[in-house]
Amino acid sequence: MGKMWGGRFTKKINPLVEEFTKSIQFDKKLAEYDCLGSIAHAKMLGKCNIIPKKDAANIVSGLSSILSQIKKGSFKINNSVEDIHTLIQNALDKKIGKSSGMLHTARSRNDQVSLDMRMYCKKETNSIVTLAAGLKASIKEFSKKNIDVIVPGFTHLQNAQPVLLSHQMLAYCQMLGRDIDRLNDCGKRVDVMPLGSCAISGTSLAIDRNFVAKELGFSKVSSNSMDAVSDRDFVIEIISNLAILGMHLSRLSEDLIIWNSQGFGLVDIGDEFCTGSSMMPQKKNPDVLELVRGKCGTLYGSLVEIMTVMKGLPLTYNRDMQLDKEPLFKSIEVIESSLKILTALFKGLKVNKDRASELLQDEAIYATDIMEYLVKKGISLKDSHNIVGKIVSYGVERKLKLSEISLRNLRFFSSKFNKDVYELLDAKKSVNLKNSFGGTSPKQVRKQLKNA
Repeated sequence: MGKMWGGRFTKKINPLVEEFTKSIQFDKKLAEYDCLGSIAHAKMLGKCNIIPKKDAANIVSGLSSILSQIKKGSFKINNSVEDIHTLIQNALDKKIGKSSGMLHTARSRNDQVSLDMRMYCKKETNSIVTLAAGLKASIKEFSKKNIDVIVPGFTHLQNAQPVLLSHQMLAYCQMLGRDIDRLNDCGKRVDVMPLGSCAISGTSLAIDRNFVAKELGFSKVSSNSMDAVSDRDFVIEIISNLAILGMHLSRLSEDLIIWNSQGFGLVDIGDEFCTGSSMMPQKKNPDVLELVRGKCGTLYGSLVEIMTVMKGLPLTYNRDMQLDKEPLFKSIEVIESSLKILTALFKGLKVNKDRASELLQDEAIYATDIMEYLVKKGISLKDSHNIVGKIVSYGVERKLKLSEISLRNLRFFSSKFNKDVYELLDAKKSVNLKNSFGGTSPKQVRKQLKNA
């Protein structure tokens, strides 16, 4: 098969080099974008009279036919060819003959690859934003259904304070919202059309780059040809954003794994999202969540991989940059599959309300409420903290719940205690008191739900 280069060489390429340098096995994902970019380029060449209009029309017709095959899945991928760009060029040669040789006028494979990658990134980031919004909506719906469920909130995985379950879930909606914002903001920097930069310095031919940008739906045209062909920070930024998103999905999965364990028993994951053990018949394992958590490592690895590839490259293009695709493709595949499965999982996730009530029987969880009770009575926070800490220790030593410590004994620690302090030993009362903006009171959580 023909190559897009080779006139300077007198010897056939070594088969080892052929195998080592080819990228068709992964850049075939770019086939559709390669055709679309080439169609726009051919139209521009004809419009600007750089090639005859008849030949431009012939090229557009041939590429449109190939594009149709690609979309139908009938375009044959020959894995022995160097890359997808060469494969499509060879297919065009067969289809329309001599005219196809004009297509590569006023462009290099360098700016062609960059264009294809940007088009791919535009589409895939939009898809991920849609999927992330879907997960956010699924979590929001779950929160609505369980708006009144109170659970222990944890710090250091120790009982901290009562919170609404919906409040904790909406924390993840906030994270997903920022993930969506990051991807949308990154989209502004992806939305730059590089074609026409050629190999490094632009071209002496009178091309119309704005025409190509408009044809392909780009809002901007790259303003420096050297930057355009050697820039991959848009790829790095996307992978970085996906790594952050993956970290949030991993933390969400970890919370659900913990809550689903027998020690907690707060939630029950649907059977259809669990697997069993080959040895222990009783097991119901949250493997899906564990894999979401584990695949976060792939995302981090991809980020380190692309940063390492790019860190020492002089301007402009270097073949190392061919290695930008696999970490990007892997990251997108991991995130898309994780978002889809978590969205579906949430729709069948059930809450064990009785177990949530049981876990709130540890009355030490109301210690902060008692501390703030004393602050309201005029005692400094430092002294209030010390007083309540001693009361908790007193109860632990005597195996007494806070409600079992008499008022007389409470007054031994502070004369400010009255009967109403026992009213604080109630989960509903506790969450209702947390009415500061962004707090866990039902009023505040309903506001969060509305704004989610």
